[in-house]
Amino acid sequence: MTLIDRYKRPADLPARIPVFPLRGAILLPRATLPLNIFEPRYLEMIEDVMSGARVIGILQPIVSGDDDQESPIEKTVSLRSVGCAGRVTSYQELDDGRLVITLTGIMRFDCLAEAETDKPYRIKSASYDRFASDLTEGLGEEQVDRQNLLRVLKTYLEVNRLKTDWNTIQRASNEFLINALSVMCPYGPEEKQALLEAKDLRARAEVLVALAEIDLASNGSSGTTLQ
Repeated sequence: MTLIDRYKRPADLPARIPVFPLRGAILLPRATLPLNIFEPRYLEMIEDVMSGARVIGILQPIVSGDDDQESPIEKTVSLRSVGCAGRVTSYQELDDGRLVITLTGIMRFDCLAEAETDKPYRIKSASYDRFASDLTEGLGEEQVDRQNLLRVLKTYLEVNRLKTDWNTIQRASNEFLINALSVMCPYGPEEKQALLEAKDLRARAEVLVALAEIDLASNGSSGTTLQ
């Protein structure tokens, strides 16, 4: 059963989900996020979700600029108000006790109250209603300025000497391309959150282009010269 078949409406997702606070990391609908799990609290979380709904929320913590913790230990650390729920679609146990998993994004959610629990990880009540359109695959793709997105992306890759399979990129759907780039791009927490909270695919593509053009300008290059 595919995600599209499994989750047709917000009520199909659990109202309370374990959350994985990760600085500088986001998930988006139908994009994938590979995770290397080694901390005991998150090993326990994965074991628990695999026997249940297999759904986890990815949320960014709100931390100060000099705090370099990727995932704060303290449960009192504030979390962003918007995250994305994903399903564990790949699971591998390694000989050293680590777990390698892949999360596939389902839909974004608004964080509500935090559940009291004796578990070492955090559990949040989630409201998905505001993001019900996330369940419609490809919604708004036709409104994306694909030519401009590809032009700026190609310039960015060339300036930064990054290799990629350009033929694969050209064949990808607008939704896959935009959401995958948003998850993988090497930007900071604020920029990542802006990509996550973008209203629709068109807005997210515009944020991606703006961020790439800022980087190009800072390197003395322009994203508007490539024909």
